[in-house]
Amino acid sequence: MPRTVWNRFFIGTALITSFALLIWIAGTKVTAQNTTTGDWTAHISSKDSKLQLNLERRSGKSGRNQMGESFEFSELQGLTREQVQNGGPVSFSLVREAGRIDMEGSFQNGRGSGTFRFTPNLAFISAMKSRGFDFEQSSNIPNLDSDDRLFAATALNVTVALADDLNSAGFGKLQTEDLFKAAIFKINSQFMREMKASGFQNLGMEDLVKARIFKIDADFVRQVSQMGFDKEPFESLVKMQIFKVTPEFVTEMRNEGLTNLEIEDLVKLRIFNIDTDFIRAAKADGVPLKVERLVQRKIGVARKY
Repeated sequence: MPRTVWNRFFIGTALITSFALLIWIAGTKVTAQNTTTGDWTAHISSKDSKLQLNLERRSGKSGRNQMGESFEFSELQGLTREQVQNGGPVSFSLVREAGRIDMEGSFQNGRGSGTFRFTPNLAFISAMKSRGFDFEQSSNIPNLDSDDRLFAATALNVTVALADDLNSAGFGKLQTEDLFKAAIFKINSQFMREMKASGFQNLGMEDLVKARIFKIDADFVRQVSQMGFDKEPFESLVKMQIFKVTPEFVTEMRNEGLTNLEIEDLVKLRIFNIDTDFIRAAKADGVPLKVERLVQRKIGVARKY
C-alpha cells in the first residue's frame, strides 16, 4: 500500500478508536452535583450470558444520554440470573469505588426496565488526586466534568488499585482519561512491562490501546521475529495483524519464490488478494516474481512482461 494511503488508513483507525472512546465517556454526561437519576433497561446477552445493562440519564442541559455495558451477575448486588429469568420486581445496585448506581424496576420474559439513581463517592476524588489523577481538572474531552468522570469510573470499575498498578509500570505521566482507556482495553502494568521487554520501550497509552485492539502482545512480537522480521517498528506489527500476515502466509509466499519480502510487500499481497494460485498462473505467463509486477497483473495495468 502506498505510504500516503496507509497513513490515511492508520490515522483513520486511530481516530475511530479514539472517537469510540470519546463517545463512550462523553455519553456519560451528568449534571447534578450529588446524584443523577435516569432510566435503565436490561436483558441477558445471548453471547456470554452476562446482563446487558443500558442506562439513559436525564440531563437538563443536553437532553438524554445513553450508555450500555455488560456485567457479570456477581457485579450486581441484589440481582440474580434466576430473578431475571423468572420475572418480578427487583432492586439492585452496581457499587464501585467511584460511586454507586441503585436501580429499581422489574423483569418479564428475561427483559427488565426501571429507574436508577447514581451517587458519586467524593472520597474517590481525593484518593485519585494523591496518585496524580485529578478528576476535578479540566478534561481534554469537551463538556466532561468531574461528575462525568465519576459516573464513567463507576461503570468501568476504575479503581485506586488500577491507578497504582499503572503508575508502577514507569510509563511516565498518565492522564485521567488514560484510566478509562486502561479499564476498557484491559491494560495493566504486566502488559506494559511485557511490551517493554519485547523491545518497545517508548509505547504510550494510545499505542497500548492499539496493541490490545489488534491483539499484539509479547508472544506476537516473538512470532514476528521468528518469521524473520526482527526489530520491526510497532506500526508494522499493526499492519500485519490488520491484513492477516500470518506465518503460514509468509511461508507460502516464500515457497513460491518470493524472497527478501518486506512487511510492506506482504501487506500488498494481502490487500490485493494475491495467493499461491494467482502466483503460479502469473509465473506460467512469464510474469516476473516481483510484488509490484504481481500487483500490476492483479489490477490489470500491465499486459506485457
